[in-house]
This record gives sequence, C-alpha cells and structure tokens, in this order.
Amino acid sequence: MALIPPGFIDTVVAIGIDDAEGKRKWIASGFIFGKIKSRKSDGNALGKVYLITNRHVVKSQTKAYLRFNSKGKEPAKIFKIESKGKDGNIQFFTHPNSKIDVAVVPINYDILVKKGIQVDYFHSDKNIANIEKMIEEGITEGDFVYVLGFPMGLIGGQRNAVIVRSGVIARIQDTLDNSSNTFLVDAFVFPGNSGGPVILKPELISITGTKTHKTPYLLGIVQSYVPYKDVAISSQTNKPRIIFEENSGLAAIHPIDFIEETIQVHEKYVDELRAKGKIK
Repeated sequence: MALIPPGFIDTVVAIGIDDAEGKRKWIASGFIFGKIKSRKSDGNALGKVYLITNRHVVKSQTKAYLRFNSKGKEPAKIFKIESKGKDGNIQFFTHPNSKIDVAVVPINYDILVKKGIQVDYFHSDKNIANIEKMIEEGITEGDFVYVLGFPMGLIGGQRNAVIVRSGVIARIQDTLDNSSNTFLVDAFVFPGNSGGPVILKPELISITGTKTHKTPYLLGIVQSYVPYKDVAISSQTNKPRIIFEENSGLAAIHPIDFIEETIQVHEKYVDELRAKGKIK
C-alpha cells in the first residue's frame, strides 16, 4: 500500500553548484510544480511548469545544476539552469518579500520528457493545499506529513534516491490565521533538505466530527530547521564563552501560497516583456 503517489517522488530533484575549485556539490532539493490555467476536454493540463526551491539556494548563483533520473535503469542526467537566458532575460525569480525563502525557475517540461527523463509535477488544481484549502480540510496540529529531499547531499549512486522522512505538524494555527509565514513540522531536516516538498500523509480514520484526510496534498516547501542555542558559561568569570547552535528537530515550512505568489512575479515579468515587444 503506497501512501505517497509514485509521481510525487518523481517531482523531486537534487540541486547542485560548482564550488570555488570547480567541484560539483549537491546542496539542496527542489521540486517540479505546474501552475495549471485550464484543462483540455481530454483532461490534459494547460499551464506553466516551474522548478521550486528556496531563495537562499539560488540568490547568489549565476547557474545551478538539476539532477534528474532517466527512465529505465539509465544513470541520472544533469541539466544546467542559469540565472539569465541566452536572450538576457531573468530566469530565477524570488518572492517580493525578502523574508519569504521561495524561488521559482520556469522550465521546459516537454524537453525533459523528450529526453527520456522520469519526471512528474504537482498540479496546482488538484495536488496542493494552500491555506484556504488547509482550513477547508481541517488540517491541524497532529496531522502526519512526509518530508522529501536530499539531506546532507545524499543523492544516491548513479540515480537519484529521494530520502523520505515522516513527521507531524507541530504548529500551524498562526499560519492559518495569516500571522506567521511558516508553520512548524516535528521532523529532522538538515542542509540539503532546503527546498524540498512537504506532503500530507493520507489517513483512513479520524476523530468523530473531523475530516478524514484521504488525499496526499502538497502542503509546503522546507525552509530550514529551527535552531536552538546552547551557551557554555565560564566557571571563572560566569560569562558566556561558547555558543553552540543545534538542530531542534523542528522544521520551518512555507505554505504553498508563497509559491503561487512568486509565480505571479514571473507572470508579471513575462507580461512586461510582451508589452515591450521583447517576446511574443
């Protein structure tokens, strides 16, 4: 019995950069997201597809690398993305609020498919739960979730091997009433998890008077772990000597709403280019 649709696994990609010595490092996670505008009579989606990750992953980069699995048993393939296209147009878009750690990169999904990549994407009209949907579904503290990604650069061998960790929503009411831009999940995340998706675990039972969560919705994107500080005090001076920052086991998650707002930044940019006659 699968609790995560196989296609959800195929949305997740490893993100790498070249360090100062030119060595490839896999530093973060991302996932493929489709902003669906409409559907054809046969059900096929019409819209734009994006790579979703964190602002801090791409903000200082002129290029990055995406590692996708090939179909069959072939080794993973690597694709380069750049902050600007050959025409000089911007490719990396971030949320207008600098405190929102979300970035989107438009990608050509059809090319990935034609190159034999084993890839899928989250559909914005059926696979996601934004704040409004979470309220409607009664999503609350105690609901179980899965965190997908590549912590500590553990991307697998010749092929991507997504690491799935389970957790539970620890605090979300302040996000549902729009007083916080993150909700908390009780799950250990590490460097490399940044930008990965968080999925609601489907359940067959629920408390009387509450809804059963039968659908594994995409709820948000990992921002970072929540740190706590442990201070070492000198026994002679009674003053702090060393401050240790530790992983609290809580993860901060941005809800889907901020992904959609960041996509609007890209859409506005495209409209402006089209108005200036720079693109058709």
